Amino acid sequence: MGTAAHKTDKLAELVCSNTFKSTEVTNAHGLLKAEMRLLGSIVLEAADAARIPAGTALAVDRDLFSMGVHDRVMAHPRIRVERGEVTELPSPGIIATGPLTSDALAACIGARLGVESLAFYDAIAPIVAAESLDESVVFRASRYGKETMEGESDAYINCPMDRAQYDAFIAALAEADQFTAHEFDKVPYFDGCMPVEEIARRGAESLRFGPMKPVGLQDPHTGWRPWAVVQLRAEDRAGRMRNLVGFQTRLRIPEQQRVFRMIPGLENAEFLRFGSIHRNAYVNSPASLTPHLSLRDDPQVLFAGQVTGVEGYTESTATGLLAAINLDRLLRGEAPVIPPPTTMLGALYRYLREADPKHFQPMNANFGLVEEIPDPPRDKAKKKALYAERALRDLRGWAESSGVPLAAGGAGQSSV
Repeated sequence: MGTAAHKTDKLAELVCSNTFKSTEVTNAHGLLKAEMRLLGSIVLEAADAARIPAGTALAVDRDLFSMGVHDRVMAHPRIRVERGEVTELPSPGIIATGPLTSDALAACIGARLGVESLAFYDAIAPIVAAESLDESVVFRASRYGKETMEGESDAYINCPMDRAQYDAFIAALAEADQFTAHEFDKVPYFDGCMPVEEIARRGAESLRFGPMKPVGLQDPHTGWRPWAVVQLRAEDRAGRMRNLVGFQTRLRIPEQQRVFRMIPGLENAEFLRFGSIHRNAYVNSPASLTPHLSLRDDPQVLFAGQVTGVEGYTESTATGLLAAINLDRLLRGEAPVIPPPTTMLGALYRYLREADPKHFQPMNANFGLVEEIPDPPRDKAKKKALYAERALRDLRGWAESSGVPLAAGGAGQSSV
């Protein structure tokens, strides 16, 4: 059964982009694909067969790619394809639905997990790497020095602005180029989903009385209260990823980089995730699912794809691959397995398991998720190469110890 986004009756139709992003293992998406290749992803096999020139990106001819997956599935003697609307959760089975999940299936998921466990819109703020912030400019503090529930009084990193910096930022924000949504992806704006650029257009002071209010904060560098403040909240337990609080946006990616790097302390920020607002039905996985992304009362009902809270074609496909491995194990009486967080796939699953349910938002693959390496080099390229080498080595070791088969020749491939 199709959706408003689909144009054909073929499986694996790409509706927004023809690229699976980078193939380089020193890129987070490239590393995830390398891990998937080791595990025998047939989706990547189809992508390779339909590849078109795009430098180091894995871009495909959409029709050839869809046909490749479609033909392989339809020709399999043990697969029966049934077309129709799914309105009940299969047991055993995998629910691999996406942003345009039908109302009936969404209602079924909500009834099983609790309505509060299912969201229908993404209002995502950018995430930056904490190590890329200018520590001589930013400062740590909570408003009025109040402690958080965890007993921390400096849970936020604050980027202070004077009046001139604020005025220049507001002007740039209000004039920046926005993404125009597809008809099927349009989102009604409401208070909790208002793009930061829309707030800026409502008046020069609107953000100072909203997400950028400076009250209760004192800049230790100057001893004065800033004119405005951008607060960064920790997105992971180690505080390596920082969310720009209240900065959900429809700005195009180049504009996010240009405008948000005007924020003091973020001039050289490394963006681990860009902001967006779009339709997306997804489960609050850390609050509702098991570590292997199943129902808590039925481990043989697994979830995969964007409904789990991952973003992107590659991430969605990767969760489907692991869900299939684990359902096969469960049906054979074996325990489910998850790769270690030193791998990109294992790190994604750890995020879906350990993220704060109160602030849970979908996440794409990025190196901020992966377990830190001891004594990392300052050179970022060398650091990412070490991440990749360790990830592929650990994935092979995990597969061998868990009895997960690797693709033919996978165990002997070079690491980087």
